[in-house]
Amino acid sequence: MSALVRLGGGQPPELVMFDLDGTLLDSAPDLAAAVDAMLERLGRAPAGLAKVRLWIGNGARVLVRRALADSLEHEAVDDAAADRALALFMELYGGSHALTRVYPGVLDSLALLRALGVRLAVITNKPERFVAPLLADMGLGDFDWIVGGDTLPQQKPDPAGLLWVMTRAQVPADQALFIGDSRNDIRAARAAGVRCVALSYGYNHGEPIANEQPDLVVDDLRELFI
Repeated sequence: MSALVRLGGGQPPELVMFDLDGTLLDSAPDLAAAVDAMLERLGRAPAGLAKVRLWIGNGARVLVRRALADSLEHEAVDDAAADRALALFMELYGGSHALTRVYPGVLDSLALLRALGVRLAVITNKPERFVAPLLADMGLGDFDWIVGGDTLPQQKPDPAGLLWVMTRAQVPADQALFIGDSRNDIRAARAAGVRCVALSYGYNHGEPIANEQPDLVVDDLRELFI
């Protein structure tokens, strides 16, 4: 029996929801390029890819605040300065996805899920305006639902996005699965009562994702079908 079927209680789940950055796509290089260009425009030193990888996961506003603070902790950042920097970042990031890559196993796994008739959703803290173009540019195909970081008033780790999708899909929690790479994903799934799979390769602020005790940790999405 495959891991996917075990997690579905004996058959594939009716609905699989995915995080985006760090789960389906390695988007950190493009995010880092936009952050560094933003900082340069503001007369600041670049942060670099290694730092930006640690800062990803809580949406664009928090990423920008962390870049201004040069730290995960950003409470001291001036709100007005953050708003100006965010507008600049949004302009710079929207221009290109040239450095973003699809993780190994993602395209095969999405194709298998679609062949099984599983409905698919993306729930990300990335601003919604960037999500559909990015999915199209990367050749990931159509998803039944997309929830961005500004689609609803709440973001992950709040479970609102997962609950919103499950309500529209008319799928109960025991027939749904969430797949992500960060503590926000695992905590959102747990709060929604949904089983969760974590990818070991993503962005979790430098901490092992196994620490969050997801139902399963995999190194490649194709492991779900073994």
